[in-house]
Amino acid sequence: MTKEEALNKIEELKKYVGEVDNKKEEKVVGIAIRSRFTGSIIFQSTKTTFKEAVIERLQDSADLSDADLSDADLSSADLSSANLSGANLRDADLSGANLRSADLRSADLSGANLSGANLRGADLSGANLSGANLRDADLSSANLSGAELRSADLRSADLSSANLSGANLRSADLRSADLSGADLSGAELRSANLRSANLSSANLSGANLRDAELQNVKFYGRGGTKELRKAQLPDFLRALGFIIVD
Repeated sequence: MTKEEALNKIEELKKYVGEVDNKKEEKVVGIAIRSRFTGSIIFQSTKTTFKEAVIERLQDSADLSDADLSDADLSSADLSSANLSGANLRDADLSGANLRSADLRSADLSGANLSGANLRGADLSGANLSGANLRDADLSSANLSGAELRSADLRSADLSSANLSGANLRSADLRSADLSGADLSGAELRSANLRSANLSSANLSGANLRDAELQNVKFYGRGGTKELRKAQLPDFLRALGFIIVD
């Protein structure tokens, strides 16, 4: 090989290395939103935070079903009408987020911070909200049927006209919560704290109130039409502080 040929080869090599470097620079670097079940990429974002990545996804499509968003900071994000069914939002920060009319069926929200969030009309049926912080959240007219809310913090939450039929609210903190017109039929309320809650026109048929706290609860008043089963009366009266004697 002549000196001239060697120099030409060197120039070709430099050109090749330069093209490779340019391709590396052009490569998109950002958050990849993956499926919680398969690990496959649902959406490749150009953004560097989960909040920005989620918002970018929602601009293109409202579908984030089965997405793994555990531990994500989504505080104050606008997720209204988003499809988050089956999503993993465990320990996520959703404080102040707008989730109005969102689809959260069977989503995992255990340990999540949803304080002050707007969940009005959202579908949370079958969702796991155990240990979640829902203090001051708006859950009015939401569907929480069959939801897991064990030990959840629902202090001062608005649950008016919500569907909580068959929900597990064992040991939940519902102090000063608005449950007026809510459907609590068949709900598990054992050891729940409902002190000063509003239960006017709520349906408690078949609900388990054993060891619940009902001090200062607002009920129906004279002329109420909601029914309780006879078998519920002992636990109901004990929750009100009455001791049943023969």
